[in-house]
Amino acid sequence: MSAAAVERPSGDRPLIAEANRLMERNPGYRVEIIGGQIIVSPPRDGAHARALTQLMRPFIAAGPADGETEVLQGIGLWLPAGGEDYAIPDLAVVDADLEEHFVENNCYDPVCFRLVLEVTSSNYRTDLRTKVAAYAEAKVPIYVIVDRKHQRLHVLTDPAGDKYENHRPHAPGEMVTLPDSLGAMVTLDVAEILEAGRSRRT
Repeated sequence: MSAAAVERPSGDRPLIAEANRLMERNPGYRVEIIGGQIIVSPPRDGAHARALTQLMRPFIAAGPADGETEVLQGIGLWLPAGGEDYAIPDLAVVDADLEEHFVENNCYDPVCFRLVLEVTSSNYRTDLRTKVAAYAEAKVPIYVIVDRKHQRLHVLTDPAGDKYENHRPHAPGEMVTLPDSLGAMVTLDVAEILEAGRSRRT
């Protein structure tokens, strides 16, 4: 899927109002505001959705949804760097008291996010660059990227400013155990996840 950036509309209409208007006109599309720009992404393809389903399994099996945390798809994360910025990660591990951290526009304070995860599509640069800075500035402790284009799984930890101090790419054949800050031991099979995310179209 491709993403298009839309500049701030003319007039006094807030950027969030414009983003919500785009969402209403394009059901199924993901609309985010990052760095003061609206980013519109088409619906996920089958391979993207399959990779996300494959990813849910180790998180649920490890038990982070034990009352202290929840594993959720498509939940809004309010970005503190911009007045109207927010992102919608593909997957997140959040504290169970998420509802107490509601900000606005169906988004929640990043303080309750332990991990965010993105599965790349044709707009992979957004996940590999733009969102790295956005999630680091929001101080999300762990950012995982399933990079389908380059066949790598990236684990970024220790946010500092607009970057992560630790960034490790992992290749197929590796088993990756995520940091203990999740509250459970989650191990990801890189080859299995990347294979699930491979398009089966001929």
